[in-house]
Amino acid sequence: MTSSYFDQLADSVLDGKPATEDDALAVLRAHDEELLDVVAAAGRLRREHFGNTVKVNYLVNLKSGLCPENCNYCSQALGSTADILKYKWLSTDEALEQAAAGLRGGATRVCMVSSGRGPTHKDVERVADMVGTIKAEHPEVEICACLGLLKDGQAERLREAGVDAYNHNINTAESHHDQIVQTHTYADRVDTVERAKTAGLSPCSGLIAGLGETDEQLVEALFALQALDSDSIPVNFLMPFDGTPYENVWDLTPMRCVKILAMARFVCPDKEIRIAGGREMHLRTLQGLALHVANSIFLGDYLTSEGQAAEADLELIRDHGFAVLGSPDQATESSGTHDPAKRRRGAGTAVAPNA
Repeated sequence: MTSSYFDQLADSVLDGKPATEDDALAVLRAHDEELLDVVAAAGRLRREHFGNTVKVNYLVNLKSGLCPENCNYCSQALGSTADILKYKWLSTDEALEQAAAGLRGGATRVCMVSSGRGPTHKDVERVADMVGTIKAEHPEVEICACLGLLKDGQAERLREAGVDAYNHNINTAESHHDQIVQTHTYADRVDTVERAKTAGLSPCSGLIAGLGETDEQLVEALFALQALDSDSIPVNFLMPFDGTPYENVWDLTPMRCVKILAMARFVCPDKEIRIAGGREMHLRTLQGLALHVANSIFLGDYLTSEGQAAEADLELIRDHGFAVLGSPDQATESSGTHDPAKRRRGAGTAVAPNA
């Protein structure tokens, strides 16, 4: 491909002509030397719909581990021996404390997550109480719940309690689903997203890249998310925890991850594309470049893994000329508050050099 191809694709999408599956494959299969051309073209779509803002989200893991589902990629799943934190439900006060920490760090959306197949009605009431308490203290916050498969009336109750969005990722293409989990179906996942939409909750659904899927299956998953009209699309990159069936799967490179995000932008130009789990591990030094196509990140830690320091996340945003959404006074340039690190190793010392 050539840079003019990706520019023409951006022109076409900006003119209202949706990207095709062939277009998506072309982005995903672009040569590595074309990466900057891909990012420049996809970045035009990002700026058209989101300007220079980055939405900052914060995860609160309300209940960790002990899940009866056998999702092969998940450290919390049935059969996983991954060394992770396992605990039952946080109290309302504990949930408030965790949410407040993220809001102080600049987050405008708090994602309240629990492990398990799906909530009982008692669980929904527990979360409703948490949401009411958090919104009483922080009325401006958006709250996204992620509690698993929903039953009749549960989405409506969450909406009534003040939940704004519901996350339930399809994770992969329908044609690949049964290879990664067998205790529920792809249709089960789609049903929950539809229940959330019907109840008036903003649908949040995304994918996990690196599960052994083909290029065509990545495209299939993205077009399924487009068809679901997911408002927010978290793009996760497999974190191969020891103790899970995927512990030795390392199929991703930083450049491929950026291309996956760019493909998502071309296919869903006006949707929130969130760089989610595995960002630090797989994008590494290309995290900043990825922000030129994605417009949303998680701040700090994830469900069972640690992220980079929250201040490093905010510096990443500032240093690339972006501003945190909802913080109009957020600086968009380096604050210049770091003193030079004085060398105390290598030449002239008895300490090993930094090499």
